[in-house]
Amino acid sequence: MKKEYNFSKGTRGKFYRAKKIQKTIRIDEGVLKFYQRLARKVGIPYQTLINLTLRKFSAERGLLVIEAIE
Repeated sequence: MKKEYNFSKGTRGKFYRAKKIQKTIRIDEGVLKFYQRLARKVGIPYQTLINLTLRKFSAERGLLVIEAIE
């Protein structure tokens, strides 16, 4: 083992991958079809597109108001 290493040409985070968790969720058919169509249009997997949407919503501290309809 060397006494010192030179990391001046190194790339920070090159091998880092965000941890993904596999979880089953239920999505309305129309919502799923929307994301599948949009994903084909932009050329990314629909799961990634759904994840990006949820990440953006949570990052913006999205407020979802649910009102009971009587």
